[in-house]
Amino acid sequence: MCEFANYQRVAGLDPTRRFSSRVDDYVRYRPSYPAEIVPLLARERGLSADSTVADVGSGTGLLAKLLLDFGCRVIGVEPNAEMRNAGEAFLAEYERFTSIDARAERTGLPDTSVDLVSAGQAFHWFDAGAARREFQRILRSPRWVVLVWNEREVIGDFLEGYEDLLHRYAPEYAKVDHRQIDAERIAAFFGHGNWKLAMFPNVQEFDLDGVRGRLRSSSYAPRAGDTGYEPMTAGLDRLFDAHAVNGRVSFLYRTNLYYGTL
Repeated sequence: MCEFANYQRVAGLDPTRRFSSRVDDYVRYRPSYPAEIVPLLARERGLSADSTVADVGSGTGLLAKLLLDFGCRVIGVEPNAEMRNAGEAFLAEYERFTSIDARAERTGLPDTSVDLVSAGQAFHWFDAGAARREFQRILRSPRWVVLVWNEREVIGDFLEGYEDLLHRYAPEYAKVDHRQIDAERIAAFFGHGNWKLAMFPNVQEFDLDGVRGRLRSSSYAPRAGDTGYEPMTAGLDRLFDAHAVNGRVSFLYRTNLYYGTL
């Protein structure tokens, strides 16, 4: 079964609609990506201000902003209306940003029209085979693709406790966690083993309201009225109280950047 169909079966709805009710929290509480990503792509892939990038699953525009700040032309491809609107508002000042209503498997972009396809925190929602064929169509040779995830670390008492809360009260968590995407799936997508992985540290610091918002931004988190919402929220508050230093806790991430040619 393809990834997209599997996630659709697990969630009971089209993955492109999963974040519709969580956009405000996503905008406020999700981490951006380390700035070091862009210089690496410039050195190793030849990314330049003349490059045209299709940022697929562009969401609220966090990855697109890094590319736009470098000078690239960026086409944001986002099928979720609420996420797309948030991204358009966030990036409104950038003349080289274009936003379209489309999905990874059918972007609607012309053949050989982009120099790079990027996907930040999104590839695990794609039908990998169909997306690969579409990216091959729209990319110019040598068909570079960059896949990026902020992977939350499970290190230390607070983050270990947070992970335990997810497993106890968020039944979908283990099924849709992007950490299921391993080297085998990455190699299958690129069609060879000649891809690279670069890793960068990333961090967010939150007060209690921020921790609550960070949890709400996750598609698998129970919402008010759902089974598990009240005990999970109470558990999160206790966890924060036990481990906060000067009223704050840290979310540590490892940003994984997979890049190669199709």
